[in-house]
Amino acid sequence: MRRIRLTVAYDGTNYCGWQIQTNGITIEEVLNTALSRMLGESVAVIGASRTDSGVHAAGNVAVFDSETRIPPGRISYALNRHLPEDVVIVKSDEVPLDWHPRYRDCTKTYEYRILNTQIADPTRRLYTFFVSYELNLENMRKAAGYLVGRHDFASFCSAHAGVEDTVRVIYALDIVSVGDELRIRVTGNGFLYNMVRIIVGTLLRVGRGFYTPEQVKEILESKNRRAAGVTAPPQGLKLVEIKYGSDEEGVDEKC
Repeated sequence: MRRIRLTVAYDGTNYCGWQIQTNGITIEEVLNTALSRMLGESVAVIGASRTDSGVHAAGNVAVFDSETRIPPGRISYALNRHLPEDVVIVKSDEVPLDWHPRYRDCTKTYEYRILNTQIADPTRRLYTFFVSYELNLENMRKAAGYLVGRHDFASFCSAHAGVEDTVRVIYALDIVSVGDELRIRVTGNGFLYNMVRIIVGTLLRVGRGFYTPEQVKEILESKNRRAAGVTAPPQGLKLVEIKYGSDEEGVDEKC
């Protein structure tokens, strides 16, 4: 038995997120079906990040166990022939049998793209959130600074997430302008359900002048979801990459 690791990129537009559900097709289901058909055995992948419906990824990570004799590095090429065009295996390699993508020391980076123009661009509607009003970037960046570090992010977690520990670490939260897009990139050791999208929704409230930057610090300290902004829509969000620690034998926090 071997454990194969996959780096997966996908356009999440037509999927009900990563995790298998009864109400629609998911990335996990597509991978399981394609792998089982290709290898002639029942395969169930384990994903590192359970992205939501409509969210995209450039570097999600998953593993599966198999008796296959296909060289690990060639599995990506073989599997891509069995996948739809909006799901691609970027890389495949072998890891130890006890290697788990969610229970390793790692960092995750997400990017949220906002199209900040007066008129919407229909060609980018599936990959950006259209915002027509002016935004105060200086205030947004100041507010973002209060979220960097180790904090209890209960205010930035959906109420029905069902987790006991809401403490996470944000290593970087950058806001940059690229042409007519505003890109909010956040790197951390793990994220709560809808955490990035709620952060974005809150920062947009700052940008419009509804909150001061200092109020974001108060929102964080309140540990009250109702104090924060609305959850930004999913299509602007992309999981950019997951980086694992150099000590592949060590197991630290959940990622």
